[in-house]
Amino acid sequence: MRILAVEDDPILANGLQVGLTTYGWTVDVAGTVQDALAALDCSSFDAVVLDLGLPDGDGLEVLRFVRRREMAVAVLLLTARDSAPDRVEGLDAGADDYLGKPFDLEELAARLRAVRRRVLGRASAPLKHGDLVLDPKARLAWLGDRDVPLSRREFAILEALIERPGQVLSRGQLEERLYGWQEDIGSNAVEVHIHHLRAKFGADLIRTMRGLGYALR
Repeated sequence: MRILAVEDDPILANGLQVGLTTYGWTVDVAGTVQDALAALDCSSFDAVVLDLGLPDGDGLEVLRFVRRREMAVAVLLLTARDSAPDRVEGLDAGADDYLGKPFDLEELAARLRAVRRRVLGRASAPLKHGDLVLDPKARLAWLGDRDVPLSRREFAILEALIERPGQVLSRGQLEERLYGWQEDIGSNAVEVHIHHLRAKFGADLIRTMRGLGYALR
């Protein structure tokens, strides 16, 4: 999962980025409404963790931008404004969930997994494709009754593909899932991870659609 954390407090923003990265996710940070809008306009995210009190405006502007564009992005409001009217306003504006400050990182991660499932229209937590099972919480994979160790980025690629069975994802889409703004991307990084996945799960698991990208068989 690739996450945009919109938070102007540099200490909290860094804590979000470091903490959520430990769950295997790619996390970028924006500190203002305008930076968040620019990020959403040029990059694809699976979820937004959104503070409402930003220095150049209200975080609800970001939420309304996402919903106006009909982006398939989960939005979780994270704010000190914890009164009932504020919660109602945020949820009515299209937020998927709401968590007040201070918060527990593990609960935030669980809520992000839950809202992501709702966006994808899934009820159960494990992801299944034939004999292949992924557990996003534990970051574990099984093929039949055999557990298969995966690196963070191998897991991210497989998770992206299994979330969209039958859909072709381009190399660029997979790179966006794997790498944040400040990370260097090797010219054949995705191909290398795909090669490793085929070595672990079998050559026929992931199809290469020439000129288009990759899809599960």
